Amino acid sequence: MSHFDLTLELNGKKVTRKIPLRSRLLDALRYDFGLTGTKEGCGEGECGACTVLLSGRPVNSCLVLARQAEGCKVETVESTSTETLRRLNATGTSQCGACTPGIVMTARWLCDNPQTLDLMSLREFMSGNLCRCTGYDGVLSGIECLLDQEEGES
Repeated sequence: MSHFDLTLELNGKKVTRKIPLRSRLLDALRYDFGLTGTKEGCGEGECGACTVLLSGRPVNSCLVLARQAEGCKVETVESTSTETLRRLNATGTSQCGACTPGIVMTARWLCDNPQTLDLMSLREFMSGNLCRCTGYDGVLSGIECLLDQEEGES
């Protein structure tokens, strides 16, 4: 299998690794860069567990080829502050943890882009992140608290 050098800004640091040509961004993050916080749920872009920020936008990393991230800024759940995680989990956002990284990254993006909620409800926006444990009330409450706190800090 042929490889290529992937250079990107990963969680604030410029890095380069030799990656198999057909690797998905999810695989490169987990296996080549050793960042196992991003989870594979479905491998089909349906569950949102593998959500990362690619050039500032949330994407399902299972659907992105690693080579598409060349020269881009990628942020994973590992770049999230402990305080943000604590705020989200205070309302029961996470139970088993399988969906948590994707929810956290989607919530982070939403905190930077709250005007999105002028176009749709929080429940609609988060519909791309599936959770089998919480029933979503804790997830939505956690994100609302995070949004309120972000708004208060502005």
